[in-house]
Amino acid sequence: MADVILAIDQGTTGTTVALMDASGRLLKSVNHEFPQIYPQPGWVEHDPEAIWLSVLKGIRALFKTRLAKSSQIVAIGITNQRETALLWDRDTGEALNNAVVWQCRRTTDYCQSLQKRGKESIVKEKTGLVLDPYFSASKFRWLLKNTPGIERRLKQGKVAAGTVDSFLLWRLTGGAVHATDVSNASRTSLLNIDQGDWDDELLSIFQVPRNILPEVRASSTILGRTKGLAGLPDGIPIAGIAGDQQAALFGQACFKPGEAKCTFGTGSFILMNTGSTRVNSKAGLLTTVGWQLGEEGPIEYALEGGAFVCGAAVQWLRDQLGLIKTAAEIESLAASVSDSGGVEFVPALTGLGAPYWDPEARGLLCGLTRGTGRAHIARATLDAMALQNADILRAMEQDIDARMKPLRVDGGAAANNLLMQLQADYLGRKIIRPTVIETTVAGACFLAGLGVGLWSSTAEISKIWGIERDFTVALPPKKRAQRVAQWHHAVRRAQMSV
Repeated sequence: MADVILAIDQGTTGTTVALMDASGRLLKSVNHEFPQIYPQPGWVEHDPEAIWLSVLKGIRALFKTRLAKSSQIVAIGITNQRETALLWDRDTGEALNNAVVWQCRRTTDYCQSLQKRGKESIVKEKTGLVLDPYFSASKFRWLLKNTPGIERRLKQGKVAAGTVDSFLLWRLTGGAVHATDVSNASRTSLLNIDQGDWDDELLSIFQVPRNILPEVRASSTILGRTKGLAGLPDGIPIAGIAGDQQAALFGQACFKPGEAKCTFGTGSFILMNTGSTRVNSKAGLLTTVGWQLGEEGPIEYALEGGAFVCGAAVQWLRDQLGLIKTAAEIESLAASVSDSGGVEFVPALTGLGAPYWDPEARGLLCGLTRGTGRAHIARATLDAMALQNADILRAMEQDIDARMKPLRVDGGAAANNLLMQLQADYLGRKIIRPTVIETTVAGACFLAGLGVGLWSSTAEISKIWGIERDFTVALPPKKRAQRVAQWHHAVRRAQMSV
């Protein structure tokens, strides 16, 4: 009977449950969405029970396919939306409030108050992160200040806090294990990423008691075993956990320093492996933990940057401007012209992310003439998606003082061949698209498989990781420099548009 790994990919809008075999082949995946909750403008919440139900539904649906039996599962891997924070009761496992989602901005004023008190340098030095409501620490504080009956429960030692991975691990083990992995912990603003443990000074700044937080463990190790779950036998090891972007980096087999991946989603998430050396960015990027393989293994680090609007730019053309009927149409429309005809689109529709970090920048569409058509605007949109990623990746090269290796891509827009060719041309590096495009799932499986010895090393995983297609650079350096210069001129105009 063949061994399989069960992956739980708990995302922002839904949960995917999948099976992978020892050859690295994805056998089947199923997805169940759950409701988004918006109590006030800028607030985003999830019902933890809805999250848990989506996991259980996924597991049941997966085994109805009869591609594998639950008795074949040798390990479970978890990957999850990062930074989302929640509290639950240690005795009952009951969630004490809705989870505060990573997108939620309710703690903006508090984070600004910490900045005014001069705390940002301490946070950045110890965590590699900027002081922002995006991360979990201020969300935990808000929950501790605003959950009914919390003081009584705290005095009784009944409160457990964590990110979504911790909550799922607790439920999967029947309440036996309260732990997280070092990659998820690094996104809370409470972890000292040099020491790999919660930091007393940071806990004091954000007013979060240490005893409610999970134990910080390696990303690939046996963290616990299943207990009391309908549809799964007791004793299956949960042997891999990582935040979704770190899991995607691992799933792309970016195991060496300088190897990077870009996930093309609503925004774009770019991570580059920097090895066991922490690199402090001078170019507006985040320093974060990639993973730790085994409890005795070194912590591996990464640089991270993101553009707020990537695939969302295509949605904007479709939904707000009506230039296309479906997102898939943009490739053929953009390919019908040889270039953008001088049109520039800076998709700063929610400000500019890395490496600019300019929340006041506004979207800009310029260079229009009587000859401009839909196709030119479509081409300028794909150009912008590729050019903003190239800016981030060049910043990463400056930080590591080395030339990056070919860029590995995933996410929905990675299927757009024209966009991938533009990315290769404007970055000046080969682009690699993997066989298994569900890279977060793959990363969770690889980490879990390593944790139980299904694979002996990352070198063995590299052998089964496959390439579907690569895109080589076709644009001469001089023309690339000219095109990038035009883009940067447009970006400066977008930053001056307010």
